[in-house]
Amino acid sequence: MDFALNADQEQIRSAVSELCRAFGDDYWLERDRDGKFPRKFHAAMATGGWLGIAMPEAYGGAGLGITEAAIMMQAVAESGAAMSGASAVHMNIFGLNPVVVFGTEEQKKRMLPPLIAGEDKACFAVTEPDAGLNTTELKTRAEKKGDRYEITGQKIWISTAQVANKILLLARTTPLDRVKKKTEGLTLFYTDLDRDRVEVREIGKMGRHAVDSNQLFFDRMTVPEEDRIGAEGEGFRSILHGMNPERILIAAEAIGIGRAAIRRAARYAGERVVFHRPIGQNQSIQHPLARAWVELEAANLMMLKAATLYDKGIECGAEANAAKYLGGEAGFRACETAVMTHGGMGYSKEFHVERYLREVLIPRIAPVSPQMILSFIAERVLGLPKSY
Repeated sequence: MDFALNADQEQIRSAVSELCRAFGDDYWLERDRDGKFPRKFHAAMATGGWLGIAMPEAYGGAGLGITEAAIMMQAVAESGAAMSGASAVHMNIFGLNPVVVFGTEEQKKRMLPPLIAGEDKACFAVTEPDAGLNTTELKTRAEKKGDRYEITGQKIWISTAQVANKILLLARTTPLDRVKKKTEGLTLFYTDLDRDRVEVREIGKMGRHAVDSNQLFFDRMTVPEEDRIGAEGEGFRSILHGMNPERILIAAEAIGIGRAAIRRAARYAGERVVFHRPIGQNQSIQHPLARAWVELEAANLMMLKAATLYDKGIECGAEANAAKYLGGEAGFRACETAVMTHGGMGYSKEFHVERYLREVLIPRIAPVSPQMILSFIAERVLGLPKSY
């Protein structure tokens, strides 16, 4: 059992960290203020070949695992880019995994290379206003019309839809009351985001202003049959292939943000002098920072365990969810501790930790709440009755 990164993984972490140094605190503070998508950062990641780190080599990717992808995304978040940087490239890592697994050879050749090269930007549309995490209750309809489908309905909390030209979309092709199992009758599509048929309405939010969140309204958006991923009615099974990697990557990013926050707080505690001594000499400052470090490192081990299991093809649902839970909670507490360590200056944008706190709430809440994870563990691991 080896808990250390190997030489290649260390090189990935080092190279991504070096790339991120060109996008320092001032860059991300400006993106937080103006709300503009970090196009230069996205382009740099594409040029460096990082957008396809976990995609097959045959289509322009690096062919590496979710472990390496998590290391990369953690380095991005830990650089100070936080979720503004991570979310700008997140979709490339796990989003089109259903295409890799269920897509035809023609679809892979057509869909994957432009995303890996940074030419396409995609958004992932599953969540709906009245469904939330109850995915089988989706109401967005895809009605078959000859060799095409017409999409009508709503989606919410869809990231990057303001800048995306592609959309990975889950819709119901068979009404819920006509299927034997709730998970049946859902179909997955990867297609053009036709803005003539889709209203993209941005949601104002607390943080991560550089990467937009949106509500989408579909009015008979046409999708050609060749853009359907997998068999009709089996879309729910398809998206499951992206859920565990997403949880692992989210955990890695939350841990990265927490590390950035604690690093800043420890430096400030060593420099800030009150009552003729650095505040970091006081155990009331030391202990919360030390506890945050311990929690982050423990969460990181679970994240790496989940990633390793996934890459070996071993069932990792419990571990991926546990990693997301631990990472989200530890990252949040680390950022909260960093703000409190700074005192009044922690509330100032100048010291960045308030931005980390706002952005670390995303991996704490999404894509699945900590409460839902605990319910999942209780049911699937402990064998307790389903509570929802």
